[in-house]
Amino acid sequence: MLRNGLEPWHLLILAVVVVVLFGSKKLPDTARSVGKSLRILKSEAKAMRDENAR
Repeated sequence: MLRNGLEPWHLLILAVVVVVLFGSKKLPDTARSVGKSLRILKSEAKAMRDENAR
């Protein structure tokens, strides 16, 4: 089952579950928070990489 990876219908089911759990009103705020967290993580990883290069 895991050998084939994720099929498109797996992602569709996952999207439906997320909408049901969080509700459509909270999804934009959640996506914004995740995006901000990823930007912070990316900048911190870049800073660490630059620091180790010295």
